[in-house]
Amino acid sequence: MFKTPICVVTITLLTSISSLADDEWPQFRGPDGQGHAQSADLPLKWSESENIVWKAAIPGEGHSSPVISGSQIWLTTAIVQELTEEQAAERLSKIRNPNSLKIAGTLLLKAICLDRNSGTVKHEVDLFTIAEPEPKHSLNSYASPTPVIADNMLICHFGTYGTAGVNRESGQVVWRVEQLRLDHQNGPGSSPVVWDDLAIIHLDGMDTQSVAALRTTTGELVWQTTRSGEMDPTPELKKAYGTPLIVETDQRPVVISPAANWVYGYDARNGREIWKAAYGKLGFSTVPRPVLFRNKAIIATSYMQSRLLAVRIDGEGDVTHSHVDWISDRQIPQKPSAVIAKDLLFFVSDRGIARCLQPESGEEVWFARLPGEYSASPTAAGDRLYFFNHDGTCTVIRAGQEFEQLAQNQLASGVMASPAIAGNSLFIRTQESLYRIEEK
Repeated sequence: MFKTPICVVTITLLTSISSLADDEWPQFRGPDGQGHAQSADLPLKWSESENIVWKAAIPGEGHSSPVISGSQIWLTTAIVQELTEEQAAERLSKIRNPNSLKIAGTLLLKAICLDRNSGTVKHEVDLFTIAEPEPKHSLNSYASPTPVIADNMLICHFGTYGTAGVNRESGQVVWRVEQLRLDHQNGPGSSPVVWDDLAIIHLDGMDTQSVAALRTTTGELVWQTTRSGEMDPTPELKKAYGTPLIVETDQRPVVISPAANWVYGYDARNGREIWKAAYGKLGFSTVPRPVLFRNKAIIATSYMQSRLLAVRIDGEGDVTHSHVDWISDRQIPQKPSAVIAKDLLFFVSDRGIARCLQPESGEEVWFARLPGEYSASPTAAGDRLYFFNHDGTCTVIRAGQEFEQLAQNQLASGVMASPAIAGNSLFIRTQESLYRIEEK
């Protein structure tokens, strides 16, 4: 693969709040969006009866991760009115390719605020009521996108069902945007991110594919850019569920934005496309968030067979043949994101194969099997990595050149949401509850 000389570029990962405390977790995958925790003193072992500070029941369903600032923990949930089997069958009969899809009756989308110290509920905010929601995949939820904190605002995004800004102090809805519609087929999945006073969202459906920016204070649509890369003509192969990553370079803030068949770089200020790189084979329903190693964005393409690409982010135009440094096609995750720790790249496939690669070259360091299946993204804290599976089992390993399991812990129900970390506590959302876990 031809490579141009590397241009030296200063790169900084952006957080979503201008003044961020060390013990805050304002967005999906934490302050830098990479799954890195400040704390090196997280618990190694826990169970339903060990190292649980509190456990709070969460109504409804949702795979969004908690976000944390000060004494507040926010997450989103969907209160679903179940249909009878006959009603569901009738609705699904009108849907193209209904396999693995579930459908609901009336849907209430909410934001919930809990007190970080006690786990008590401080606010329950009704955001959107949907009379006839579209179907979703059986492994998805209607509240899968993680909200993002921007100063005193909480930005909640539910894909086609709308985006809302909530005042975190009062719990009042400041604005709602409902005109950015798309056909997800499998339900919403992309989480919003914040740059300056813009909330940047992906809108990659079967029918329309774009990235857009809303003013965090008002919901005003500031810019929207249509995807330019050629895609498969089949509508189901055009959709994606990825979350962008924003990096500040010497020239501009760059939105690294994975979509179907292509990863793009946009100028966060105005949405101008700077570069794009093709995956080299079919890639759609893309879920994992990019990770950054020096000047490379590492992208997982998801379906059908996931591929991992390392793309240098300092290019212009179509950089497919000039800036893709390496590709890996073995046991790449379709849903969990990767994490970089100790200058090594770690990830787990949906079916539980963990791999460690050299992020500079893509060379494999080791692989191992972990128990169960995975959707949650791993988190790094100190020299430890935390992997949560669908059954609520967390395998803790050491971040290093050899596979070393340190502990295995079990909660009562399954985990689909990626964890949050604040101070020395893990905050874990299961199918039924939110836990605060800390060494006692």
